[in-house]
Amino acid sequence: MTVTLPTGARALHWVVLLVTLAGAVGVRAATDGAFETYTPRNAVQWVRSPEAMRRLSLGFDSLLADVYWIRAVQYYGGTKLSKDEDKSFDLLYPLLDITTSLDPLFNIAYRFGAVLLSEAYPNGAGRPDEAIALLEKGIERAPDRWEYPYDAGFVHYWWNDDYEAATEWFLKASRVPGAPEWLEPLAANTLAEGGTRAAARGMLTRLAEASEHQWIRDNARRSLQQLAALDAIDALRSLANDYYDEVGRFPSAWSDLVRTGRLPGVPLDPTGLPYTLEPASGIVDVSPESTLRPLPVERR
Repeated sequence: MTVTLPTGARALHWVVLLVTLAGAVGVRAATDGAFETYTPRNAVQWVRSPEAMRRLSLGFDSLLADVYWIRAVQYYGGTKLSKDEDKSFDLLYPLLDITTSLDPLFNIAYRFGAVLLSEAYPNGAGRPDEAIALLEKGIERAPDRWEYPYDAGFVHYWWNDDYEAATEWFLKASRVPGAPEWLEPLAANTLAEGGTRAAARGMLTRLAEASEHQWIRDNARRSLQQLAALDAIDALRSLANDYYDEVGRFPSAWSDLVRTGRLPGVPLDPTGLPYTLEPASGIVDVSPESTLRPLPVERR
């Protein structure tokens, strides 16, 4: 028999988990330097089968779903921060699959999980196909949530450059009872202007302003910054080309363009870091240290 914890109980065990994690951080801080960091031979020594996990949960499905969700976030964060050149996010989808199998209505695991899966490597798994599969699972479990087909459409739009598929998903989202009225016009606009920066900017602006989740708003704002960087890069490349036509070589540094009055100063990306300029080719890019990397495929 499956036991569903009441809302109060679920909130309580979240508090317990957070306190436990805080205690673990304190213990780690106290023991750092005294013991070598333990790295298991297998990065995730946990049960990986959703069906087996359900049988072992003894009715505490929701609690274990929370535990696996925390483990998925930890795994993603640890992998993202890893300096290993061969790092892999291969276990992210299995962890999210177990989480959502234990709790089929775990909204944030579907939506946030899809973001982590689709985000380009090395900042994420670079697996939009797995993101779509996770969202389709959510749609099957909760067909009354328009957000899942909407998110699937966004994955197709932003990561797959598949504007027809994105349009189909936006239309599916618009047909869910209670869906916002702007979804159907969005579908029409995606089909008509798919791939343009203007269309992407409009979609991301709506997400940044209206999403119910802070992390979705933050992710949308970062994507808007990436689009702004792409616009700036186009303008800076044009200036570099003009300089080449006049001088016979590309500028050796931004100071060449500043000295000739083409720029007021060293150009900075939306995060405040200088753009890079390759003197031999005139190629402009964001700094290797910029959090905007990797930039998405250019859209016009």
